[in-house]
Amino acid sequence: MDDYRTINRANWDERAPAHAASAGYNLAAYADPVHLSDTVTFDRPRLGDLTGLRGVHLQCHIGTDTLSLSRLGATMTGLDFSPASLDQARRLAAAAGAAIPFVEADVYDAVEVLGAGGFDLVYTGIGALGWLPDVRRWARTVAGLLRPGGRLFIREGHPVLWSLQDGRPDSLVCLEYPYFEHEEPQVWDEDGTYVDTDATFTHTVTHEWNHGLGEIVTAVLDAGLTLTGLVEHDSVPWEALPGQMTLLPGGEWQLTDRPGRLPHTYTLQAKLV
Repeated sequence: MDDYRTINRANWDERAPAHAASAGYNLAAYADPVHLSDTVTFDRPRLGDLTGLRGVHLQCHIGTDTLSLSRLGATMTGLDFSPASLDQARRLAAAAGAAIPFVEADVYDAVEVLGAGGFDLVYTGIGALGWLPDVRRWARTVAGLLRPGGRLFIREGHPVLWSLQDGRPDSLVCLEYPYFEHEEPQVWDEDGTYVDTDATFTHTVTHEWNHGLGEIVTAVLDAGLTLTGLVEHDSVPWEALPGQMTLLPGGEWQLTDRPGRLPHTYTLQAKLV
């Protein structure tokens, strides 16, 4: 099972420079000291005051959300298993004059490498949970990182969205892939990435898992956290269903035809009591 880490890490390592150079991530915009990522901007009303909080961003990739949370007043650490992604994150933070430590580790090893019970905030962003085979183990990791009273904040693609067939030439919304967590991964072989780029890639295979919303909530509760918020959204910060979505102000995308049919993303918050 551990082989999925090697396969997925190679995929992310190869794509990190292309992501950092892309218009989609727009790293040049972070030269403005008040600029925030679209994802953090979307959830800013729910994030509240982060001043003085010690936070960790799990699966931080190239660090745009990590830097944004730092700009909102949190003392952030970023963690990711991809050294190439962390290289880009460190460059971004250095260019912005932000003292953010970025730690290379698998998310399941976060407590071992960062220490137990030291964080006020554990943040996880869009497109993270699908790379993990066991959502219960993830929730236990989150609980292990938090100090009493600390909170989890996650915005993710909705598991219904992850189960849909994409690339359809019509407006049908078709369930094609597993909604619930399964031991065996979905294996994909795709030569592109989710940003526009002329780069070509040789590491094209990934192993991914879906987790039902009930499975995620139950995992969080069983890990000892108390649910404090769960909001489902009718937008997503990338064109998840190409040809079937409309770009909204602020960088979010929405199903063009009857968007109320589809939960696109969700924001979940929980506290360690």
